[in-house]
Amino acid sequence: MSAPVPPEPSDANPNQPGFGPEYGAPSTPGAGNVAPAPAAPPKKRGKGKFIAAGCGCLAILAIGIGGCTALVAGGGDDPDPTPSVEAPADPSEDTTPEDEAPAEEEGPAEDEAPAEEEAPAEEAPAEDDAADSDVPQDHKSALEQAKTYSDVMHMSKQGIYDQLVSEYGGQFSEEAAQYAIDNVEADWNNNALESAKVYSDTMHMSKQGIYDQLISEYGDQFTEAEAQYAIDNIDADWKQNALESARVYQDEMNMSPEAIRDQLTSEYGDQFTQEEADWAIENLDS
Repeated sequence: MSAPVPPEPSDANPNQPGFGPEYGAPSTPGAGNVAPAPAAPPKKRGKGKFIAAGCGCLAILAIGIGGCTALVAGGGDDPDPTPSVEAPADPSEDTTPEDEAPAEEEGPAEDEAPAEEEAPAEEAPAEDDAADSDVPQDHKSALEQAKTYSDVMHMSKQGIYDQLVSEYGGQFSEEAAQYAIDNVEADWNNNALESAKVYSDTMHMSKQGIYDQLISEYGDQFTEAEAQYAIDNIDADWKQNALESARVYQDEMNMSPEAIRDQLTSEYGDQFTQEEADWAIENLDS
């Protein structure tokens, strides 16, 4: 007769007679007592559900990380941006168009300013060059000499002309000399004054003597008006000039005081006034 099969551990009833104590308790040997098979440890309910929930969370987390990574790689653009809500305007603030400064009208730029028309004077040199090209070379040379006679030697207009055509001077043609006189820039009054200063300072001539020398056809050949301008504007000490001339007559020509007096006042001599000559003789030995 076979031994009875013990019930499954899950169906075991600890209160049923003939079975031993609960799992883990010491068995008591005795008649009819058979040691039961060790019972399986009780199952922990709900463990599988927690594992499944955890796996789901991990999957969701992985999807979220992947989405963030895609956004970063794509430049951070939000495919569905939430429109920003503007704050309501403060009614205390006045936003009427009057507060806005009117735009300044832009004037024409300096670079865009219309170019000014060139003055006719600026075109004159080109015309002068064209006219100058038609002037013969000897006329140009005569003009250059005339400038020198005027600026350096302070000669008169007639004196320059005579010098240009003279066989002992420039030997230019009358046409070339006349071209020079017509085109030279000179102040003839000033030339007469400068010549008068030379006669007074170096030759110690009298007022009348200088005037005669300026207008003489054998002298400077200034006009009477130019000579008078020189006499009226020269700064000279005529008495001192008379004394200097008297000393020359005494020291170099050994003339007597009376002869010197006559020479100083003679119309063919120095033409000083009688007063100027007397003052010179009185101071001759001083």
